[in-house]
Amino acid sequence: MAASDYEEVDAPAFSFFKGADDVAASKNGKMFNWEQAAATVRESLSDALCARNVSFLLGSGCSSLLDDESQLGIPTMKPMAEEFINRIGDEDNEFFVTENERDTLLDNLGLDITENNYTSNLEHLMEVLYSFKFALKCSKNNNLTELCETVEAVISKITRYVLRSCTKGAFTRGDETVCNLYQAFYRKLVYRDRALPRPWVFTTNYDLFNETAMDRLGIPYCNGFSGTVERRFNPATFRCSLAEQLDVSSRKWTAVDSFVYLCKLHGSVNWIEEAKGLFPIREIQKADEGAGRVMIYPTPAKQNASFGSPYSDLFREFQSRIVRDQSVLFVLGYSFSDEHINNIIFQALTIPTFRMVAFVPTDLEGVVTQLKDLGDPRIWLIGGDGPSSGRYAHFFDTFIEEFMPEPPGDRVDTAVDKVLQTLMMRRLETDGKGEGNGL
Repeated sequence: MAASDYEEVDAPAFSFFKGADDVAASKNGKMFNWEQAAATVRESLSDALCARNVSFLLGSGCSSLLDDESQLGIPTMKPMAEEFINRIGDEDNEFFVTENERDTLLDNLGLDITENNYTSNLEHLMEVLYSFKFALKCSKNNNLTELCETVEAVISKITRYVLRSCTKGAFTRGDETVCNLYQAFYRKLVYRDRALPRPWVFTTNYDLFNETAMDRLGIPYCNGFSGTVERRFNPATFRCSLAEQLDVSSRKWTAVDSFVYLCKLHGSVNWIEEAKGLFPIREIQKADEGAGRVMIYPTPAKQNASFGSPYSDLFREFQSRIVRDQSVLFVLGYSFSDEHINNIIFQALTIPTFRMVAFVPTDLEGVVTQLKDLGDPRIWLIGGDGPSSGRYAHFFDTFIEEFMPEPPGDRVDTAVDKVLQTLMMRRLETDGKGEGNGL
């Protein structure tokens, strides 16, 4: 179904709430038009992107992309949990729970990992497993040692499975679809007035799509690491910027336009921890599965883990950036399921000049419903049906292709193409009517 087809059918479930007002809804009895609604969103986002301080929060949904039920990126939590629970591993399998381990958990702990609560969210399963592990570790009953080892084995398999999901997939076998989306995102993002502070991108994802996209575009960025041969995490680098020299004789400098700050709140697949010196977190080039990574896995200790280094530094940057004057936070692919991140966003909402633009499903409950019920005009919620069947307005690709304002260069190219197409079409029409060869 094309976007224009919406003029002849019932209005799709698309909404753009600014507080309690759906500004994209049809008014005065007019038929809903998706293109007009998208134009309304683009106009509003163009203004928001020109705010003094702009930040993005990218969740797991941004790195997930289904094409005819084939995953081209990294699965989100629900399909990841379903695969892990439904597959039974062999005795020597390091990624999936064996039949014997399932029976041990069920017979001795009454834990059935196939319950609906666990098949949709590995975090819930990890919460229970870590609770049992803590209790078994504290027990003085030696007969429980083997049971504790089984629990630890299942925990280890979940962590290895999550890591493999982030490092293996169609994107490692030559498919560039997801990486191209990230490139399109950064290509549009870097066109900001150089007089404004550089944008910040915060992400809970472990993958390397952000870094790969900027490297391919030649966009310089700061991710908290310094060095060349051995790149180590040093939060002081977030205080630095990149400038170019305009006049050698007068020592005039100006900030580089295309510069981005990247902050990976939950770590990365290419971060390893080494007990060396003042900066033990090192960034490696290849995400080898054997390396000990610094990642916050989905556990009940996730919020506590964020208080340790380097996460304390990363979350401090997140908190300090979004509470600045005239700050706008764009939220994409994030389900508002991390309490420690939500708390920081709630704190920012106490700042009068703060705005949040969240792309979320219209039926998402919990925190999103609470935010919507506030009726706060500083909270913008966008989601629902997209420009065609199977696409949704809150998806990362729709945001990039339909809602992000085009860079000046792209707008000129688009205008030129439109002129050429219009003039050529008019010429063909007149030639076909025998009215001459002129325009």
